[in-house]
Amino acid sequence: MEQRSLGSEGLTVSIQGLGCMGMSTFYGATDEAESLATIDRALELGITLLDTAESYGPFVNEQLVGKALAGRRDAAVVATKTGFEITDDGQAVGLNGRPDYVRRALDRSLRHLDTDHVDLYYLHRIDPAVPIEETIGAFGELVAAGKVRYIGVCEASAATIRRAHAVHPLTAVQTEYSLFERGIEHNGVLQTLQELGVGLVAYSPLGRGFLSGAITSPDDFAEDDWRRTDPRFQGENFARNLEVVKQVNRLAAAKGVTASQLALAWVQHQGAVAIPGTKRRRYLEENAAATGVALTGDDIAAIEAVAPHGVVTGDRYAPEYMGTLEG
Repeated sequence: MEQRSLGSEGLTVSIQGLGCMGMSTFYGATDEAESLATIDRALELGITLLDTAESYGPFVNEQLVGKALAGRRDAAVVATKTGFEITDDGQAVGLNGRPDYVRRALDRSLRHLDTDHVDLYYLHRIDPAVPIEETIGAFGELVAAGKVRYIGVCEASAATIRRAHAVHPLTAVQTEYSLFERGIEHNGVLQTLQELGVGLVAYSPLGRGFLSGAITSPDDFAEDDWRRTDPRFQGENFARNLEVVKQVNRLAAAKGVTASQLALAWVQHQGAVAIPGTKRRRYLEENAAATGVALTGDDIAAIEAVAPHGVVTGDRYAPEYMGTLEG
């Protein structure tokens, strides 16, 4: 798989990564054996960027990634995150960007990942109680200590990105970006990344699975699948968003690809590194094939016609989580 520079600080990754979160939490039943086989297959296909976080589980997803990379740590670029405070016994506390927590969390993540360094360390969400300069200062100390190679932030505003980058160069900003979620094109974030030479990592590039075309009813979700609480999958929102998916499906069929592949190819065309999440090899292989899909000017125009900014109905998260975005 083609590799590309992520940002301008020297990190090279595959043009598509793998989001590992769903292998451990949030999306229904998990299967460790299949998850490990999926990571194996990703590496075989040349996918090098593996994305996890201390809060996924908590901890168990980092441990899974560490297990998958046992004896071959250098085969992958490992990205993990801190910022949601988790106690050692796995209890969620809230946002915490204090330097002392950042340092403690990184050491704990290194143990769980069974490694001596993290390739890309993100601040998962911005803590409004702590100046970003203090938090990123601690991240910079971790780089100087050799425990972290590159740093980034997630779901930050353009102003926060600039303030963070002034303290220590950011390699990447991770945010939701897809045909369903194009807010960064209009809130200054995308322009800021381009100006500063910071890479864009797009999570949920398939609209949390909606753009795959495989979801036709809210009843398709397991009882413990958190998408049952996602506003975009509720009631009338679901029906309206499904109509958009049908149009994307139509375009994909005309091009001879799947809806997932068309949606991922669009994200790739925008210059982002997509990290679609999956816990099964068959979906991984379908997603990886999107890196070979070239979009013409006519394709882009057709996609724009059916999925312009603002086409999706419903907020990105339930109300209690919306306040953590664009910090």
